[in-house]
Amino acid sequence: MMSETIDRRIALVTGASRGIGRAAALALAEAGHHVVAVARTEGGLSELDDEIQAAGGSATLVPMSLTDFDALDRLGAALFERWGRLDVLLANAGILGPLSPVGHVPPNKWEEVMAVNVTANYRLIRSLDPLLRRSAAPRTLFVSSGAAHKCRAYWGPYSVSKAALEALVRTWAAEVESFGITANLLNPGPLRTKMRAQAMPGEDPLSLKTPEDLAPHIVAALSPETTRTGQIFDFPTLAWTEPQMPRPA
Repeated sequence: MMSETIDRRIALVTGASRGIGRAAALALAEAGHHVVAVARTEGGLSELDDEIQAAGGSATLVPMSLTDFDALDRLGAALFERWGRLDVLLANAGILGPLSPVGHVPPNKWEEVMAVNVTANYRLIRSLDPLLRRSAAPRTLFVSSGAAHKCRAYWGPYSVSKAALEALVRTWAAEVESFGITANLLNPGPLRTKMRAQAMPGEDPLSLKTPEDLAPHIVAALSPETTRTGQIFDFPTLAWTEPQMPRPA
């Protein structure tokens, strides 16, 4: 496999077995990347691998939970041993958590949302930062949500986790910009996904765009030609924006 991938960009995708992650993994493979597909569902990963191979691409499957933080450390070590670098990171995996008044959220559910949506991404950065620095054109994209800014009633755990993710990614972007690493965020907006159906059960899914509609824009955002960093790509408006935060005096 080393000889087959030496000239390909290596792209790691979390939550790759369904939804946005699956569509993006397929699109990245079709664009010539070797995809390292991470997800909990082995069956979904196997189906993804079949589709990637049928399209002439290649993938490495990593069935694991992102809350297995020791495994994330081992993943970075394994990637270093195999390729010595990582070119692309799409940090897509996330969970909705309970839709409930903040005071009624069970502590274990709060902690689960923070573990998956925030801490796992910090651990990914911690594990993969050295590998990205060895790439000729390292590009990263983290899936956020408009919920980070809207702060709607009953969306507390999810909104808080995505706001924290945005602060994490923007901070890291400022730290690694001089190394050529770009770190951006993605607001996919309403898409036809399982999470959206869980959050909006009365919504007509046929009225929504699909992850496959979004996927080409993810590939573009992760291409060497995209040099902006610390910004958000808003899929509903197809616009890049810099988060409006207070500047130091």
